[in-house]
Amino acid sequence: MKIEQEFTVTRSVEAVWQFFQDIAAVAQCLPGAELIEDRGDGTYVGKVEAKLGPMTATFEGDATVTPNPETKSGHISGKGADRRGGSRGQVAVDYRLEADGDGTHVYVDADVTLSGSAAQFGRTGLIKEISNRLVADFVLCLEGKLGAETIEEAEAVTAPDVKPAGLVFASLWAAIVNFFKKLFGKS
Repeated sequence: MKIEQEFTVTRSVEAVWQFFQDIAAVAQCLPGAELIEDRGDGTYVGKVEAKLGPMTATFEGDATVTPNPETKSGHISGKGADRRGGSRGQVAVDYRLEADGDGTHVYVDADVTLSGSAAQFGRTGLIKEISNRLVADFVLCLEGKLGAETIEEAEAVTAPDVKPAGLVFASLWAAIVNFFKKLFGKS
């Protein structure tokens, strides 16, 4: 399934770009995401807990983040598996930043593939709905981190917990999308 999102952040392109290069901080802004390991060379291990309708899944896997500083864009590819439920997911995300007055406009284009029991949620409008919620939570967290006056204040800003009404794995990946996005655990 295809997920396209865009949003504006009230910070300069350079500030937002620098934030996106801090994958640990990005993961903190993704509801349900946890960065487990930085393997170097843009490869990360982590997990994403997602509420999928009546079920909760924890996808563990890896993600590779390939930034392009010249164009302020990047590509993320990831895969993960929920060991308990047997679902699997893959994501390919392209993002780019553009100046928008004093702020930054962010474009995200993701292709998400789900299999197993999670796949049934990919056929509903639920993913789009959850994706919108994830992006809103991500932007609030990003703005909070960039607006903090101290490192300690910035570290204290995190995304809200995954709520029962909450987050679809695909949305997370989209958000991940949102950079980076957030990174999965070992599959």
